[in-house]
Amino acid sequence: MRLLLADDDSFLLDMYAVKFIEAGHEVTAVRDGTEALAALRKGAVFDGVLLDMVMPGLSGLELIAVIKKEGLGGKDCKCLVLSNQGEQEDISAATKAGAAGYIVKAQAMPSEVVEKVTKMLTAA
Repeated sequence: MRLLLADDDSFLLDMYAVKFIEAGHEVTAVRDGTEALAALRKGAVFDGVLLDMVMPGLSGLELIAVIKKEGLGGKDCKCLVLSNQGEQEDISAATKAGAAGYIVKAQAMPSEVVEKVTKMLTAA
C-alpha cells in the first residue's frame, strides 16, 4: 500500500515510516500538514493518509477537510488519524471531518498501528 505519513514529531514520524516500510508498504513521510497538502496537490495517489491532529501549518482536521473538498490522494484514499489526542470529542470531530479511522498513539504499539492501519485500509 502507498501511505502518506504526516507528523511534526520527527522521532515518531521516522519510527512509523520504518515500521510501515518493513511491513512492505511504500511510504512518503512529511513533517506537517502543509507539506502533506503540497505532496497531495502534486497529484500523488495514496491508499491512505495517516496524520496527526496537532501539527503546524494545517491541523489534522484542516488537512482532512481540504483532502475531502479537493478530492486529493486518489478516489480510494482514506484519511486515518494517528494522534495522542484521545478524547471522544477529538475522535468525533475527526470522524465528522471524514476520517475513516482513529488510533491513539499511546494506546497502541507501533506494530499494532501497522496492523490496524492495514485493516482499516483494506476494509470495504
